[in-house]
Amino acid sequence: MSFRSDQSRVVVPFASRRPAAVTPKDQILDQVSLRPVLIVLHQETSTPGRIGNALRALGYRLDIRRPRFGDALPETLDAHAGAVIFGGPMSANDGDDYVRREIDWIAVPLREQRPFLGICLGAQMLARQLGAKVAPHPQGRVEVGYYPVRPTEAGRALCPNWPARVYHWHGEGFQLPAGADLLAAGDDFPVQAFQFGNAFGLQFHPDVTYAMMHRWTTRGCARMDSPGAQPGHLHFAERAVHDAAERAWLKHFIDGWIARVPQRQLLQAAE
Repeated sequence: MSFRSDQSRVVVPFASRRPAAVTPKDQILDQVSLRPVLIVLHQETSTPGRIGNALRALGYRLDIRRPRFGDALPETLDAHAGAVIFGGPMSANDGDDYVRREIDWIAVPLREQRPFLGICLGAQMLARQLGAKVAPHPQGRVEVGYYPVRPTEAGRALCPNWPARVYHWHGEGFQLPAGADLLAAGDDFPVQAFQFGNAFGLQFHPDVTYAMMHRWTTRGCARMDSPGAQPGHLHFAERAVHDAAERAWLKHFIDGWIARVPQRQLLQAAE
């Protein structure tokens, strides 16, 4: 399977959260900020990491659910400001019931134009919901550690100051879904970030904290023997160099992402 795609279009950049003049969008943002963000995790010990911290810093509560362990997903996101599906060791191609249910459920934020973010596995689930293929690298390579990421013109227009390298932990990638905008590209896995309306998929892990990196490099050490993976000591050496830029980029990204409002709500507010 080839992950290559030449698609890239001009996208609307993230707007400032608080313009000087009060607008209907400001009023909607004030209402939405009272709602929690839905957080979907895949392991008992998983946390929303740095993304959770960024959302809490903006005043959002977190509604954490684990469908793998029996938690239900809402039929609508009317009671939520947005939703994030995080990563995990499973595959978006697995036949487990909860995996299929999560992929199907992504139709809810897409239909309602709510802010949706998929991280690694979550991005692959979004790609599958949009009809794109998810598969291992043809030569069995993985990205485990820090790797270069190249924002496209659309990615730079949406959110400036992308880090030169970002943290990864995955052995599968995905094609760019039809109708989506490529925001960032990579080498072994060319589709690193994409946008489809108010939905975004990131193949990399800006959510990983220092403590999470310790856990992953200890419990997931077998993955570091795969082709293309970086040895554990390099994860921490590279973090010292690249983490500040990735952390600053994530703050800007989350601030703009969660502020996105469904077009139908803006039209209703303007009436």
